[in-house]
Amino acid sequence: MSLRAGDWVEVRSAEEIQATLDDRGELDALPFMPEMLQYCGRRFRVFKAAHKTCDTIKTYHGRSMTDAVHLEGLRCDGGAHGGCQAGCLLFWKAAWLRPATAAASNGHPRSAPVSPTGPAGCDREALARATRAPAGDDGEERYRCQATELLRATAPLRWWDPRQYARDLLSGNVRLRDFLRYVPLAMFNALMRRHWRLRPYPNVRGLARDKTPKEVLDLQPGELVQVRSKAEIMPTLDGDRKNRGLAFDVEMLPFCGRTFRVLRRVERIVDDRTGRMLRMRSACLILDDVTCSGCFSTNRLFCPRNIYPYWHEIWLRRATQGAESAR
Repeated sequence: MSLRAGDWVEVRSAEEIQATLDDRGELDALPFMPEMLQYCGRRFRVFKAAHKTCDTIKTYHGRSMTDAVHLEGLRCDGGAHGGCQAGCLLFWKAAWLRPATAAASNGHPRSAPVSPTGPAGCDREALARATRAPAGDDGEERYRCQATELLRATAPLRWWDPRQYARDLLSGNVRLRDFLRYVPLAMFNALMRRHWRLRPYPNVRGLARDKTPKEVLDLQPGELVQVRSKAEIMPTLDGDRKNRGLAFDVEMLPFCGRTFRVLRRVERIVDDRTGRMLRMRSACLILDDVTCSGCFSTNRLFCPRNIYPYWHEIWLRRATQGAESAR
């Protein structure tokens, strides 16, 4: 089944999906997680084809994936992974979906509740067990999820492979006008880096000379905030573009000066590299509808993963209700 952005699909029943899984609860090394069961039998629209993604474990380069998509608005709630608050966009294998029929109501179950175990494959208890990895030498609990297993579920993808960009267009992931805007920019930046050793465009530099500053606003979910300007943010960053260990990525620059609502405060996330639960030492926020576009990223152009960036409060200011129109 070849799926494009905008196609309507129905998530198969738990029994049908479990029949596709191995004893690790995986298909092609990609876990089907307990957080995904709530969507079985329901109808959703394809957000983007997941023919490629980004490696957040080792290199931050692109990786290729087969027969997978992201569905609109379906992010992991962390319920089976210690309450992880990263909110990762879920990967869905084509085998877990079927083309939606006109009779199916959007967002409503079509099938009856399923039994705890399916006729074949991995049962629900096995899915829950598969969310844990062997503990480390220190005995600390470790988790397994789609993000921690991404290297096994994907293959290396060279940034200059033209086939990925053809798929970006043909799948509907990238509009032609965006393709014509950002591909020449990526080529220009590649020349700047490799031949002239100059900074790419756009870029952000850290200007803090000593310890990076901190600001406490105690922002809460639902509050309106304005992202500070690039000129205001750079003095808060060290030479690695970090403020108290948190990096300010070039993909965050397009949001400068704009107004958004706080989606949530992030206190804990699963480390993609180790599977351990990380506790945030400084306040970090996720902003509603603010995700990485992959348009400026090196070696992972047009990544469809739409990861939430994390924001320190010093990069934000409270905004008035009338400022919401600035979005």
